[in-house]
Amino acid sequence: MGGMRTAGDLVARMQMARGMRLDAAKKHVAGRLGVSERDLADPTVMWEVRAEFGLGRFDDQDTTFPGEAAAMAAKFRISEVLDVPINSAEQFARQAGLR
Repeated sequence: MGGMRTAGDLVARMQMARGMRLDAAKKHVAGRLGVSERDLADPTVMWEVRAEFGLGRFDDQDTTFPGEAAAMAAKFRISEVLDVPINSAEQFARQAGLR
């Protein structure tokens, strides 16, 4: 599982934020996204899932698509979908007067 091409970043975030073991983190993320644990490591499946949930994704040319979540928007969506706080998103929201 590698970074934003699959779901490695989401699983790692659950391990760090909630202290979950790897298996538990994979189960949690797969459940939240409605995919199998095996799909978490499949870049083709995760390409569509990340787009559907607005979790951000990387293309080979590192381009974004019109209307697609990128950067902070993706962090806010990750925080919502996984129900875990993300420090940079929380700080941004406070500074922008959103919270």
